[in-house]
Amino acid sequence: MTGLVIFDNDGVLVDSERLANTILAELLTDAGLPYTFDEAVSDFMGGSMASMRQKAEARLGGPLPADLEDRYHQRLFDGFAQLRAVAGVDAVLDHLDAQGVTYCLASSGTHRRIRTALTAVGFRERFEGRIFSAEDVAHGKPAPDLFLHAASSMGVKPVDCVVVEDSPLGVAAANAAGMKVFGYAGMTDPAKLSSADAVFHNMAALTDLIDGA
Repeated sequence: MTGLVIFDNDGVLVDSERLANTILAELLTDAGLPYTFDEAVSDFMGGSMASMRQKAEARLGGPLPADLEDRYHQRLFDGFAQLRAVAGVDAVLDHLDAQGVTYCLASSGTHRRIRTALTAVGFRERFEGRIFSAEDVAHGKPAPDLFLHAASSMGVKPVDCVVVEDSPLGVAAANAAGMKVFGYAGMTDPAKLSSADAVFHNMAALTDLIDGA
């Protein structure tokens, strides 16, 4: 029986990945490292801003502007007013509430980013007190640290956890944590989520996956 469902945030709860990766690609291009939206999704989706900077600077062969993250978050937060929840995820949360299944959120985003996004789509109260960020651990995804921290904080063994992720980095982190993971291929190539226990394309399928876990 599932003791805890751990949701990623961007792309799983809130429909923010398109906006976020469009902004990131534009800022990297302006910094002298040409990036398309698809390349940003492929290289950075699911990772922290710290890991993004490390990878991008290695590719650039020099430092990115010191204020790139600040400009990224400012543009992102300005766009968050138009954010919507991922279609169908509210029904999944309602189902878990009705079944008495505990859930939480574990994201590579900062606490500010997570809470700003949750507020925009009306989910903040549902997750308050159960929000975990890569800021809380030494190593972000694909390391297992964040998911293990969330499970420990919620008092649930990793083997009893189910993770819902939409990025290869997140799926790898869940696998490393010894947790069952379902990959949401909303805007991710399903082949890149192939190491998940199951891949689904519509949130309507998630309740059955969780019930059968």
